Amino acid sequence: MIAVIDYEASNLRSVLHALSHLGAAARVAATPDDLAGARAIILPGVGAIGAGMARLRARGFEPAIRESVERGVPLLGICLGMQFLFEVSEEQGEHTGLGLLAGRVIRFPALPGLKVPHMGWNQLQPVQESPLLAGIAAGDYAYFVHSYLCAPTDPADVLATCDYGVAFPAVVARDNVYGVQFHPEKSQAVGLRLLQNFVTMVG
Repeated sequence: MIAVIDYEASNLRSVLHALSHLGAAARVAATPDDLAGARAIILPGVGAIGAGMARLRARGFEPAIRESVERGVPLLGICLGMQFLFEVSEEQGEHTGLGLLAGRVIRFPALPGLKVPHMGWNQLQPVQESPLLAGIAAGDYAYFVHSYLCAPTDPADVLATCDYGVAFPAVVARDNVYGVQFHPEKSQAVGLRLLQNFVTMVG
């Protein structure tokens, strides 16, 4: 069973629908106790990191997520959920994340002709082989909506990049912690393939 954390993220139901379409057994985790026994955890996310982390902490999820990861349970963060994985975000002030990956979340630089947020379809560029990216090729399109990008301390944590004036991490991983900046639940065949890969990886 895959637990999808509910902390009032608006893309929760679309993630569950995508997993159901793949035939994956998934349930909503409305409390930290709901993570017990899960073979994997998905942390979805839409919105700002300060409010999102405040809701996670208010519901007691932070220590439960850390304990699960320490036990080796795979964790996949989606969009804002990926940004939660890092140590610090500069969005609307400075906010601490889960600190499961070393690095910061920073705003896209102001570049001529490029609007922020980065919103719409853009191409993935895998930079490392990973079971999470099986069947996903350079140039495949995924759907993004974000104003901030992740800047990992260790480049080895980056599995795939995307370019929007600057190259930024689109997929990250370290041990059993994974993150995708795009929305797989909105990315049609490519997104479903990535979710299927994750389901297959966690068994």
